[in-house]
Amino acid sequence: MKLYDVTAPIFEGMPVYKNKPEKQPKIQTVTNAHVTESRIDMDLHTGTHVDSPLHMINDGETMETIAIEDLVGRIKLFDLTHVEDRITKKDVETLSIEKGDFILFKTKNSLEDAFNFEFIFVSEDAAHYLAEIGVKGIGIDGLGIERSQPGHPTHRTLFSNKVIIMEGLRLKEVPEGEYFMVAAPLKIQGTDAAPARVLLFEGINA
Repeated sequence: MKLYDVTAPIFEGMPVYKNKPEKQPKIQTVTNAHVTESRIDMDLHTGTHVDSPLHMINDGETMETIAIEDLVGRIKLFDLTHVEDRITKKDVETLSIEKGDFILFKTKNSLEDAFNFEFIFVSEDAAHYLAEIGVKGIGIDGLGIERSQPGHPTHRTLFSNKVIIMEGLRLKEVPEGEYFMVAAPLKIQGTDAAPARVLLFEGINA
C-alpha cells in the first residue's frame, strides 16, 4: 500500500491566494522554562482546505453540514497538466466521470511552488457539465477553483448542486488513477471553510 500526503504545508511565507499579506499565517511561539506553546492566526482558506457553500452563497450552509463520510472513500484523479488557462467542458467530457464520483484534477498548478496569478481553474461550462452528471465533489491543486469569472459562477454552480469543493491540493507526485481518500477538515462549526489534511492511498479497495 502506498500513501500520498497531498496536503500543502503551513508556514509563514507560504504561498497564499494572490500573495495577499493579510492571508499569510502568523505563528507565535512562547517558551517559558521547559514549556513551549504556539499560537496560529490564519485564514480558513489557507493551503489545502474544503469550502462550504457559505463561502459564496449568502446564508449558505456551513462546514458542519458536509458529512465526513463524503470526504472518505474512492476518488478518481485525472492528469490535466496539458491544459492551458482553464479546464473547460471539452477537457472533461471525454473523461470517465460518473454520478457520485469524487474527482481530483492535477494541473500545472501542482508543478509550481509559488502563487501564479494565472493559475489553472475550472470554468463555468465545466462546472455545469460536472454538476449535471452529479459528481459528489471536486478537488483541484489551485488555491481557488476559479479566477476572473464575475459573480463566481463555478463556485455557485457547484454549491447549488451540493458538490463539495476542495482546493489547494499538492498532486505533483501522484499519478493519474483511482485512490482511497481520507480528507479530514478541522471540525470547525459555522464557517465558510476549514483547513484539511488530505491523504490518498493506493491499493485499498474499500
